[in-house]
Amino acid sequence: MKCILIVDDFKNTRYVTRMMLERNNYEVLEAEDGQHALNVLGGDKTVDLVVTDYNMPIMNGVELVEKMREMTAYKYIPVILLTTETDDKKKERANKAGITGWVVKPFDFKKFLTIIEKALK
Repeated sequence: MKCILIVDDFKNTRYVTRMMLERNNYEVLEAEDGQHALNVLGGDKTVDLVVTDYNMPIMNGVELVEKMREMTAYKYIPVILLTTETDDKKKERANKAGITGWVVKPFDFKKFLTIIEKALK
């Protein structure tokens, strides 16, 4: 079973995303910001994909991706930004950091699952 880490400062977003992913046979871990996500990634559970918000306190999603790309174990795992952001400069920075995909909230669950499946292949 593939493990996905959801990183978002809004508990409701994490909950809805978790329920959708668990119904589709994914194991789900949660973090409330980028720093918390790094702690989870440093734990004993292997994460196959990260879904992160862009705007969060303490450490945003792009800063998280930049830190992940410095970690040997997570240098190449897929990362999907799930965000309300549409700014082209922020997208450019996220792409340079090494994100796999960019999904704008609110999102269609079926399309989102298709993106997840593609990213995990």
